[in-house]
Amino acid sequence: MFTRVALFIATNLAVVFVLGIVLRLLGVDQMLAESGSGLNYEALLIMSVVFGFGGSFISLAMSKWMAKRSTGAKVITQPANNTEAWLVATVQRLANAAGIDTPEVAIYDAEDMNAFATGARRNSALVAVSTGLLRGMKQDEVEAVLAHEIAHVANGDMVTLTLVQGVLNTFVIFLSRVVGHIVDRVVLRNERGYGIGYFVSVMAAQVLFGILASIIVMWVSRYREFRADAGSAQLNGKQAMINALARLDRGTPAQLPESLEAFGISGRRGGGIKALFMSHPPIAERIAALQKL
Repeated sequence: MFTRVALFIATNLAVVFVLGIVLRLLGVDQMLAESGSGLNYEALLIMSVVFGFGGSFISLAMSKWMAKRSTGAKVITQPANNTEAWLVATVQRLANAAGIDTPEVAIYDAEDMNAFATGARRNSALVAVSTGLLRGMKQDEVEAVLAHEIAHVANGDMVTLTLVQGVLNTFVIFLSRVVGHIVDRVVLRNERGYGIGYFVSVMAAQVLFGILASIIVMWVSRYREFRADAGSAQLNGKQAMINALARLDRGTPAQLPESLEAFGISGRRGGGIKALFMSHPPIAERIAALQKL
């Protein structure tokens, strides 16, 4: 995890450094200097990194606690029946095969067939399944879904998505304030403090850049799903995962809380421009990708 965090932070700093050079080549620095209102990029960058990554890492650190609280998931500490005993044993076997410590195993009450994995570290994760999934799927299909979630954990997908979100948050904060500064100082010629033009333009830019960032985050999320499907096929065989996805396609749409939707086995469905904001690829595309393996 440390190597991945260091790589993403280094990439973030490198891109911002390149962005600073581009702004200078375009003459933005000179334009601001001529207006007598230069912008301290270094201070803005530090602030952007702190706030951009801070919120993402706090959410990741609290992810297991929030997941249990928002879904009412009950961790199986001592199996009370054959189903719970099988769940714990299956997750343990799949985790061993994937080379990670056994995650906590939980069940939550919901009608839709779904499951999710979350946690700040690969070796301290949570895998939870809905009662709807246990009722609506055959045992080999449930096993395929569990393998999918274990693949998410083994791939470090929760950390990856958090880091991507942190990088994009940084750029949203950084660029929106650059835009606000230019509007306030250069366009509106405000020389004392920041006027209303700064705050309005920052808010507008932040919304616009935030939408673009969400599209990128959701693209990464969809890519992760293809990888987790392939991981399930490697751990448990592809046909069971294909069957599980086909059954999901016929079932009730996913109903996980929005904060957990990207970590579920399936997400909300949509077409057209909505597809850009989907956390999961269409099930037909996931099945087609598995069939090509």
